[in-house]
Amino acid sequence: MNAEMMEALQALASEKGITVDALFAALADALESAYKRMPDAHEYAWVTIDPDTMDIRVMAQELDEDLEPVGEELDVTPDNFGRIAAQTARQVMTQRIREAERELKYEEYAGREGDIVTGMIQQTDARYTLLDLGRVEALLPQAEQVPYERPEPSARLKAYIVEVRKTAKGPQIVVSRTHPGLVKRLFELEVPEIADGIVEIKACAREPGHRTKIAVQSHDGNVDPVGACVGARGARVRMVVNELQGEKIDIVPFSDDLRDFIMKALSPAKVKEVRIIEETGTAEVIVPDHQLSLAIGREGQNARLAARLTGWRVDIKSETQLAEEEAYGQVDWAEGEWVTDPESGEQVWQPAEGGPAVSADEWTAAADDGDDSDDTSVEEGAGVVEGPGSEPGDGTDDTSVEDGAGVAEGAESEPGDKDTAVAADDGGADPT
Repeated sequence: MNAEMMEALQALASEKGITVDALFAALADALESAYKRMPDAHEYAWVTIDPDTMDIRVMAQELDEDLEPVGEELDVTPDNFGRIAAQTARQVMTQRIREAERELKYEEYAGREGDIVTGMIQQTDARYTLLDLGRVEALLPQAEQVPYERPEPSARLKAYIVEVRKTAKGPQIVVSRTHPGLVKRLFELEVPEIADGIVEIKACAREPGHRTKIAVQSHDGNVDPVGACVGARGARVRMVVNELQGEKIDIVPFSDDLRDFIMKALSPAKVKEVRIIEETGTAEVIVPDHQLSLAIGREGQNARLAARLTGWRVDIKSETQLAEEEAYGQVDWAEGEWVTDPESGEQVWQPAEGGPAVSADEWTAAADDGDDSDDTSVEEGAGVVEGPGSEPGDGTDDTSVEDGAGVAEGAESEPGDKDTAVAADDGGADPT
């Protein structure tokens, strides 16, 4: 070999992006493999290459009974070694160069999990999409693609690296378009305050293709975290939305106060009160009646994203629902349970304190009897409150009063009547 070979190796190393020393090692292994395929080759032999003179020598040693090398090193370089070994050396050399290229590609992307890359769509089918990243290809599986997002071939696309695998055919890079980390990385590219650490994305909840909520916090009192992410006239967040094919993004300020954070996470709905239930990990949110649908969102989307953003189960109720539940809880209910009568097979009510079971018909009849006996008769000394529009002295059921009783009349009594007319004990004279 001469200087021309050295120049060829240097040019090859520069083209493939590997070092000259790696090529020398590959060449030595290739020549060693070629030598061992020659007849009468020594079992224990190796090849040395002088990088200055490009002189190639095959050295060998004898082996003892234990297959250990003994004796002096022998120069066993064949006379026709270059011509015979050329073809074999070429094949092994090509293979080693490919292996070195794969190793370099793997090392280039091995530590980049969680990073963002830009690739060109090369091939798309029902299972996956291939992105051309330049020297390597990235695999975008169907599960990591946004539903209904179908970019055109040769279009440029940003994706999030979720895994780098080392395979026999080279590194396999798995990327995602649905990972929440993609939103974070896109904001880092568009918002310098996030890249510099002044503004931090504390939490992110995403439903790919539909809506995303992020909570941001500023470490500088002079910097508004939401305003920094939105940008002048929404320029910064618009760039992220365009990259995500129109996905809506809600930016809310992070708060250490859990109640305040949950209120902000449910924006744009206005929350009246938040009650934290530590035992169940639930946040009970009270909103005005007209804000209930807005707080829940379309198909519950706003509530789901708020729950993921805060890490708490969110139970949203309107003021009317809360009032009904509180009124329901104040009613005294009989204790017991509905069971099946083994003889008749019907549902019967079994009181908790014991006693005979009550059928459904008896239960209904008892409830109706209780409703019909609502204050229709007043014993001696009792008082009756009349409703609006009642006429004193009417002969209706609610105005039947025994001797000595008093009546409190409503606001629409006849002129001249007093609000509280009390019968005298000595004969029932009317004070009016």
